[in-house]
Amino acid sequence: MTDDAVLRTPDDRFVDLPDFPFAPHYVEVAADGVPGLRMHHLDEGPADGPVVLLLHGQPTWSYLYRHVVPVLVDAGLRVVAPDLVGFGRSDKPARHTDYTLQRHVDWVRSFVAALDLHDVTLVAQDWGGPIGFSVLAAEPDRFARVVAANTILHTADPSLAGRLTWALHGEGESRVVIEQALVDYLLHTQRAPELRASDFVAVSAKEPPSAAVLAAYDAPFPDQRFTAGLRQMTALLPLTRGDVGARIGRRTMRALEAWDKPFVTAYSDGDPATRGWDAVFQERVPGARGRDHVTITGAGHFLQEDAGAELGRVVAQVVATT
Repeated sequence: MTDDAVLRTPDDRFVDLPDFPFAPHYVEVAADGVPGLRMHHLDEGPADGPVVLLLHGQPTWSYLYRHVVPVLVDAGLRVVAPDLVGFGRSDKPARHTDYTLQRHVDWVRSFVAALDLHDVTLVAQDWGGPIGFSVLAAEPDRFARVVAANTILHTADPSLAGRLTWALHGEGESRVVIEQALVDYLLHTQRAPELRASDFVAVSAKEPPSAAVLAAYDAPFPDQRFTAGLRQMTALLPLTRGDVGARIGRRTMRALEAWDKPFVTAYSDGDPATRGWDAVFQERVPGARGRDHVTITGAGHFLQEDAGAELGRVVAQVVATT
C-alpha cells in the first residue's frame, strides 16, 4: 500500500459539530501487511482516573459517544474513545481489501498498547464488540471489566439456533440460516452507488436526529473515495462457519468463556439486530453470572444516540460497584 492509497479527512470537516467540544488526539497504529496509520481518539477526564475505552462500530465514529463522555468524566473517569481505522478522523485506506477483521483487531490492539492502557473498562457496541472482545482475548491483563451494549460475536455456531432475532447460525454439516434483513443490509452496502453513514443512523433512531447531527455522522466522508472502510466492514460479516471472521469469533468466544472478571450487558429494547446476544453472553461468560444486567428502554440500535446519558450512568455504576 502506497502513501497515496491512504486518505485523511480534512480537519475543517469537523469544525463546530453539535455537542462535540472535544480535542482531537492521535497515535500511530500498526497491522501486518499495511504501513503505520494515524488513529484518532478522544481522551477526556483525569489522566490518572480509571480508564473507560469506548468502541464504536459501523458506520459511526467517536461522535456517537458525545453524550456518554460527559457523564463518565463527571464520575471521575478517564474516557478514551478511538475512531476505528477508516472512520471518523482516523486514516482511511482507499482500497477496500486493506480492511480485514484481523487488521481491525490489530489496529485497536496497537492503539491500546501505544497508550499503555491498563485496568480498562471496555464498552463495546456494534462491531466494537467483535473487535474489542478479540483485543481483550489477546491482552486480558489490560482489561478489568466489560459493558456489552447492543453487540454480537460472529461465530455462525449451530448452538445459536433459536436464540437470536436476526438468525445467523450453522445447520447440519454444510448449511447456514441467515436472517433475510441481514442479507438485504449486506447487499445494499455492496451495491449502492453511494453510502451515507447518516442514513443508517437516521433509520434506526427512535427520535429523528437533527440535520446538523446527521451531517456530523457524514463529516468523515467528504466523498465516496473515503468510504472504502465503511463499505468493507459490512462485507466482513461472517455468514458461514468457514469464514475467517467466524473462526476469529469462535476463538474469542473461547476466551470469553474463561473470563471471570465483571461482564455486564446493557442492551436496548429496540434493536432486533442484536436481540438475544445479551442472554448468550450472560450464559456463556463466567463474569456475567450474578451481575445486574440492564435493559435500556426506548432506544434503538445506536443506544448512545437515543439514550447516551443513561448508558453513561450504567457504565459509571458498573465501574463504581465492581
